[in-house]
Amino acid sequence: MAVRNETRVTQFILLGLSINPAFQTAFFVLFLAIYLLTMTGNLLILVTIYVDTHLHTPMYFFLSHLSFLDLTFSTITVPRSLVHFLFPRKTISFTDCMTQMFFFHLIAGTECLHLILMAYDRYVAICNPLRYTTIMNRRICLLLVVSTWVGGIIHASMQTFPTVHLSFCGPNEINHFFCDAHPLSLLSCSSTLINEIVDMVNSGILTLFSFLVLVISYTCIISTILKICSVEGRRKAFSTCASHLMVVTLFFGPSVFMYMRPPVTFASDKLVSIFYAIVTPCLNPYIYTLRNEEVKRSMMKLGGRIVSLLGAHKK
Repeated sequence: MAVRNETRVTQFILLGLSINPAFQTAFFVLFLAIYLLTMTGNLLILVTIYVDTHLHTPMYFFLSHLSFLDLTFSTITVPRSLVHFLFPRKTISFTDCMTQMFFFHLIAGTECLHLILMAYDRYVAICNPLRYTTIMNRRICLLLVVSTWVGGIIHASMQTFPTVHLSFCGPNEINHFFCDAHPLSLLSCSSTLINEIVDMVNSGILTLFSFLVLVISYTCIISTILKICSVEGRRKAFSTCASHLMVVTLFFGPSVFMYMRPPVTFASDKLVSIFYAIVTPCLNPYIYTLRNEEVKRSMMKLGGRIVSLLGAHKK
């Protein structure tokens, strides 16, 4: 009986975005700047909402949770990428690679479901304003947030566990700047048919479910907004919904392109990945903040408090 001599890969090499040292330096500066903006914007929203009791409402509770997800989402991929831009050794162990992929899809799946929650919150606030405080009470809000994490865990498990059981016997160079199911499946020396089916079904169900819920929610919301007699009321409602729709578009557009297809490689894959994994978490807080007068006023009050405290401390 012939025995197959198979060596299992224990680490991968992330090829990153470029092998040119000049480009790597440029990417390091760009990624670092975006990451610092992401941290600053999202932390500012978290602190502002925590400090200002007037913002302790379901809408801002969900907004603060979105900021936490964006912070975590960027931290999963950016710090390691920054290290790889600076040093020639760009390896990642098999265990670390699978761990990164699991948490990446955990946060991505959770954020996908969380955006649905935010749409549902706006639906109740605009379409059932008299029952809003009853329907969206603290207990229900917490249960809804927990349910998004449960959904994220299920999504991440279905994305990661089939990949863990693939055979990798070389080559071990991942044509990406972080570990993900598509580029990894291209390196497998075993059949990936089941993985491709699971991946398509998993991502398809999550994306289609989210899309249908969002379409139904915003159809009802827009229909109700158009019936509002007050011009100011319509403007405020449209402003809030426009911010959410911008975030939804930025998140779902690239995700559909990346995951609603077989694991083939396109030249634009890395650029799209940069957008939804790094740029979008940076843009979210600024989209909401710049269009939300309450948050801007609270931030100004917070800034005033900090200046007063610093002035008192100097005295």
